[in-house]
Amino acid sequence: MQALVTGGSGFIGANLVRALLKKGVGVRVLVRKTSSRKALTGLDIEFYEGDLRDCASLGRAFQGCDLLFHTAAHYDFWAPDRRIFYDVNVGGTENILKAARRAGIPKIVYTSTVGTLRCPENQGKPSDETCCATEAEMENDYKRSKFLAEQLVLRYAREGLPVVIVNPSAPIGAFDVRPTPTGKIILDFLQGKIPAYVDTGLNIIDVEDVAEGHWLAAQKGKTGERYILGNKNISLRAIYEAVAKLNCRAAPRLCIPYGLAWVMALGSEVASRFQKKRPKISLGAVKMARRHMYFDASKAVRELDLPQSPVEKAFAKAVGWFQSNGYLQPT
Repeated sequence: MQALVTGGSGFIGANLVRALLKKGVGVRVLVRKTSSRKALTGLDIEFYEGDLRDCASLGRAFQGCDLLFHTAAHYDFWAPDRRIFYDVNVGGTENILKAARRAGIPKIVYTSTVGTLRCPENQGKPSDETCCATEAEMENDYKRSKFLAEQLVLRYAREGLPVVIVNPSAPIGAFDVRPTPTGKIILDFLQGKIPAYVDTGLNIIDVEDVAEGHWLAAQKGKTGERYILGNKNISLRAIYEAVAKLNCRAAPRLCIPYGLAWVMALGSEVASRFQKKRPKISLGAVKMARRHMYFDASKAVRELDLPQSPVEKAFAKAVGWFQSNGYLQPT
C-alpha cells in the first residue's frame, strides 16, 4: 500500500508518517522546496517537491497512491499578509482535491480542525460534530480559511469524491518543529514567558493518537463524515500546572480579564506593524480564548476506535522533545 502525505514535515504530518511506516505502508511526502525536513530525518520515505498553490507541481506525487492524507495547512493565528491563509488552506486544498480526483485515489482523509465547529455555549456541555458553525463565527483568518476549506471538501464528498474529514483538537507531543500555536503554549511557559493567563480551556490529545486517528479514518471512516480527534477537556491554568510539575517551574497564578488581553493583543499587533516583526501577542489567538474550546470525541472513539492515551504523558513527551532538541536550556 502506498500513501501520500501532504504536510508531512509538519507536526501532525510527521507523526502520521511514522505511524504509517510502523504499519508497513509505503510513504510519499509532498513538501515545499523551502520546508524544513528536520522532523523526518532518517525515515525511509520518498520526497516529492511541490506547492499546494501550484497545480503543475502536484500531479507526479499522486501516481500509484492508494491513500491520500491532506494534513498540509498554514497553521498560525497571524501573518504579515493574511491572504496566505486563503491561498494555502482554501485554494491549496481545492488543488489537492482536483489532483486526487484526476488520479482516482480511492481513499482521502482531510485534516480540518475543531475550530470549524461551534464552541460550546456553556462549559458543562462540550460540542460535537453536530454543532455546525457559520463563517461569521470564525474569529480569525486561520479558522475562517479552514471553515471555507472544510465546506469545499464536503461539496467534493457530495459529488462522489471518497473523502473523510477529521477534526483534531489541540495535539501535544514530539516533533513540533515550528512549533505550532498549541506547542507554543507549552514552549513559551517553559521559557518563562507566561506571567499570566486567561480563563479559557482546550481539548488536548496526544499527537500520536491523532496520527492513529487518521489511519483509522482511512480504514473505517464514512465518506463526507466528520470525526473529532480529541481526548481531555482541560483549562489553560490546569495545562500550565501539569507542565509545571514536569519542569519544576511555578505555574502562573494571575488570571487577566479577556478584555485586558484583547487590548494588549491589539496594541501588540499595532506595534508589530511599525517594528515589522511578529507581534508578541496575537489578536487572533486571544479572540479564540473568549470561550472554552471543549469538545466531545465520543463519535471517533465509538466508530473509529480512536485511542485515548493519558494527556499527561503527551505533555511529558512534548517537554522532553523541546528540551532534547535545543528549544530551551535543560533544567
